[in-house]
Amino acid sequence: MKKVPVIELKNVKKNYKLGEVTLKVLKGVDLEIFDDEKVGIMGASGSGKSTLLNMIGVLDRPTSGHVFIDGKDIAGFDDNDLARLRGKKIGFVFQFFYLIPSITALENVILPMTFNGDKNEKRAKELLRMVGLGKRMHHTPGQLSGGERQRVAIARALANRPEILLADEPTGNLDSKSGKEIIKLLTDLNKKEGVTLVVITHDKRICDEMDRVVYIKDGEIIKDTKRKYKYANGFVKRRGKK
Repeated sequence: MKKVPVIELKNVKKNYKLGEVTLKVLKGVDLEIFDDEKVGIMGASGSGKSTLLNMIGVLDRPTSGHVFIDGKDIAGFDDNDLARLRGKKIGFVFQFFYLIPSITALENVILPMTFNGDKNEKRAKELLRMVGLGKRMHHTPGQLSGGERQRVAIARALANRPEILLADEPTGNLDSKSGKEIIKLLTDLNKKEGVTLVVITHDKRICDEMDRVVYIKDGEIIKDTKRKYKYANGFVKRRGKK
């Protein structure tokens, strides 16, 4: 029996209306992402990679085609269903952090738990210690460096124990040293926590650490490296795993 991808896109197209003009951003994308993978998505500005991330993270619906999460077609989900799915299964990390500046790092991490009805301060503290901010959790974002703010954002993304972590240019606003630390943190999370990792990036250092790199151009996938993985009988098998 073929293993079901955790995320699957089938012939996904996404158009936007700009007045009387139809902008075709995604042009029939097919993509499978399996549990535990680390996948980088690369493309020039305007290639459609951020729109692709929106499809993968069910932040938007395709104009046509199908998006499956754990084999379930989201076409049958209403907006509340999609919100619950995102809240429980998917964590997001963005280039600009999007932390609330008036509250502490700890409170920023607790916030998504509150939305899910599980205000777990103990877990929030554990997450901040895990990302190396055990001594900075009571500082506000303005008192933290860019790298530290991104660490808070990663801890927040993990608050509800997501199975999938989506990161959009996570090193884009960081210096070289901080960027390297964030790359290691993300890949360690994939290895130690078993989180499926999908990263939109221009940073070749990130792609060098991925299991696969998917290249997108003009709304179409032009290359998928599928490195470090062996496909046998429909299953994805990571080296060193049975």
